[in-house]
This record gives sequence, structure tokens and C-alpha cells, in this order.
Amino acid sequence: MSETLTLSAETRDRAGKGASRALRREGRVPAVIYGNKADPVGIHVNERELMKLLNTGHFMNSVVMVNGERTLPKDVAFDVVTDRPLHVDFLRISEHASVHVNVPIVFTDEEESAGIKRGGVLNVVRHELELVVDAAEIPDQIEISLKGVEVGDSIHISAVTLPKGAKPAITDRDFTIATIVAPSALKSSEGDTATEDEAPAEGE
Repeated sequence: MSETLTLSAETRDRAGKGASRALRREGRVPAVIYGNKADPVGIHVNERELMKLLNTGHFMNSVVMVNGERTLPKDVAFDVVTDRPLHVDFLRISEHASVHVNVPIVFTDEEESAGIKRGGVLNVVRHELELVVDAAEIPDQIEISLKGVEVGDSIHISAVTLPKGAKPAITDRDFTIATIVAPSALKSSEGDTATEDEAPAEGE
């Protein structure tokens, strides 16, 4: 489960581009907290503290306590030249709210995949899963085993065991997460792209 992160903030008295630029010169990042049937609140946070949380790699799918308020980061705008954060949107949530999060996928047991052993290549279609989960139970990652997967096999969401209470945000189709693709040499040797007599002796 993702850990709860903490970020201190100060209230923004002024809005507008000029005020935001002034804050950034002082090492602060403008932000807003909104949602949960309460008025939006303009705040600013310490850029170094924010960067530390961004560098955890799971900032966007973690609950962040901002001055004691439970929030979920929804968007971070970055400068296209310097890559410094320009603005952050935080969604105010209750402790057990159902939230949409993008959770990283980690593939395991590659050494137990017959397809990969035969030279197949893992073609990842989705690197993250968009899930609807309890805000208190956001997983750090979703592990998908490749055990027994053959060349030509596809892994669909229906074959993935999700944590208790989690469900896919996409419900209208059994979408593909990854496939095991045969390299051209393997295809040729099996006659997928040419007969055995016609296949070029690749790699020989």
C-alpha cells in the first residue's frame, strides 16, 4: 500500500501570474486544493519539499496530507525548459473515498515464461493500470506474473488479480496489458512468416 506523504503549505493571499512568478522566485510553488464540496483554497509549497516527494516515483498515486488535509495529487505542471514544477492541483478527499489512480505495473517471473525462454519479447501495452480504489488502500504497484506465458499469448485485465476492493476504471472491454511477441527469426523458423525452406537463415 502506498505510504501517506506529508507536505506543509502556506495560504496564498494573491492570485495571478505576477504573484505566482514572485512565489517561484522565492522557491515556492503555487498550488490549489479543491473538491469534497468545499471551496478551493490557494496555497504555495516549498519547491524542495515538493521535489523530494515527486522523486519518490509514486507521488501521483499517494495520499498527501497538506496542512492536515487529506488530498490526492491530480496534476503537476512543469516548465518545458527547466522541468521545474510550476503548479500543483490537489483533490481534497475523505479517508475512505473511492479515487481514480494510475498504479505502475511490475512484471514478474520472466524466467518462468516459456515464450521468453524461447526468445519471445515482452511487448508492454500499458505500463500503468487506472484503478478505482479506496483512498486508504492505494497499492504501490500491481504485480503480473509471466509464469507459463507462451509466444503469441496476450495478458488481459481479466487475468490480473487486483487487490481487494480495487477495480479497473475501464469496464467496457477486456483490454490488453502486454503480449509475448516472437522475434522475426523465431517466426520464420516456425513458418509463421515463411515456410521452412523459404525462411532465411537469420543469425547463422
